[in-house]
Amino acid sequence: MGGRVLVCDDDAAIRTVVREALRRAGHQVETAASAAELRRVIRSFRPQVLLTDVVLPDGNGLDLVPELLSDHPHMPIIVLSAQNTFTTAMRATEQGAFDYLPKPFDLAELVQAVDDALARGAATGAGDQVPAGEELPLIGRSPPMQEVYRTVARVVSNDLTVLVLGESGTGKELVARAIHDFGPRKEKPFVAVNMAAIPRELIESELFGHERGAFTGAAQRTAGRFEQAQGGTLFLDEIGDMPIEAQTRLLRVLQSGEYSPVGGARAIRADVRIIAATHQELPRLIADGQFREDLYYRLNVVPVRLPPLRERGPDVGELARFFLDRAAAEGLPRKQLDAAAMERLERHSWPGNVRELENLMRRLAALTRDAVITPAMIEQQLGAGAQQSPAAVPDDAGLGEAIEQHLARHFASYGHALPPDGLYDRILAEIERPLLRLTLGAVRGNQLKAARLLGINRNTLRKKLTDLGVGPQVRRSD
Repeated sequence: MGGRVLVCDDDAAIRTVVREALRRAGHQVETAASAAELRRVIRSFRPQVLLTDVVLPDGNGLDLVPELLSDHPHMPIIVLSAQNTFTTAMRATEQGAFDYLPKPFDLAELVQAVDDALARGAATGAGDQVPAGEELPLIGRSPPMQEVYRTVARVVSNDLTVLVLGESGTGKELVARAIHDFGPRKEKPFVAVNMAAIPRELIESELFGHERGAFTGAAQRTAGRFEQAQGGTLFLDEIGDMPIEAQTRLLRVLQSGEYSPVGGARAIRADVRIIAATHQELPRLIADGQFREDLYYRLNVVPVRLPPLRERGPDVGELARFFLDRAAAEGLPRKQLDAAAMERLERHSWPGNVRELENLMRRLAALTRDAVITPAMIEQQLGAGAQQSPAAVPDDAGLGEAIEQHLARHFASYGHALPPDGLYDRILAEIERPLLRLTLGAVRGNQLKAARLLGINRNTLRKKLTDLGVGPQVRRSD
């Protein structure tokens, strides 16, 4: 069923394209080219949904949102913007917009957003805008980052558990801090704990604290991270490295909302928002019996997947300039990148992601004499073996293409040298291990079913499991 939609944008071409797409979808559409015209058309057309650009010739579309919602509280507003920054996405949500679509947008996605707005029938409550001039916690305008911004903007105002996924160095803690700093718990503590950095025997004490005398050396009561984060946010980084026994304790806390310090009997109410992060594939760990399936579903309420830097080509230059500016603000010599140097940065594969880029910019600021950075300087700092990144594999590419890119990166990592001998067997083992793990997980550890699914003899399967060190595991359900 169609609805009445008002489109406000000073670009006539965009108004025409959007109007025709919405009309084909069965909606009645009126358009406006300015804030003044928008206000005039609203009175006569009475739209059920408003689409407005941020930059208008006589005002800012975001500044209009609270005013329009005050007069028309049941009219969802969808913000369109070419200013594809994290702050734009946050302001759109905090001002009360129903959705935010970065330009250029997909018309099918826009039509779906309008349909969702009509189905919802009301916008969210308006809030305070992000303070002007505040340093952006996340940088980049590439399409993959726009998806991150939109997801973050939708979860900041609630307490849903978030699982941040991504390779090492992609900025998972920055996302966690952004969710905290722009949310209702921002005045309370943000406590981060790296699960991979805590000795196994100390994890429960680290998380939940301990009472005096709970174990040898416990001379006094110590508050754990849950207690330190009370009222705020607890960020559990590298959750995939958490021992299975500690996972059980964490699951109980998430289920009951209470915990007890080690050596204590009193229950403490846990008033914290949980944000977890990992660079590992948790479904694979579940198949291996190294991660609880029920804990995974407790944590994975809202997943946020951060793209690796090699998939964010348009963002590399913006990030590089940001890190050079930050280095200058910290006292290092101010440096600039010439156009050829920028192109060289965009060709690099960035195995260390944003963290690698930041470190490179600091080295260049500190070690190069010239004020302008050239490709030769970048080559010198990256090392003689720096190679051009292979082209990204399309989503519909076959397994062979994905493996070829992986192998290209593997060879490139050795520069002008060669990998150690025995490459054939190592690569086959890398492929077989995840295949066997995922197959066993799919059949809940039944080797007979796994052998049938793989199309191999059961004895052959057993030998491969032994040779590759892959144990038959059953998915946990409790």
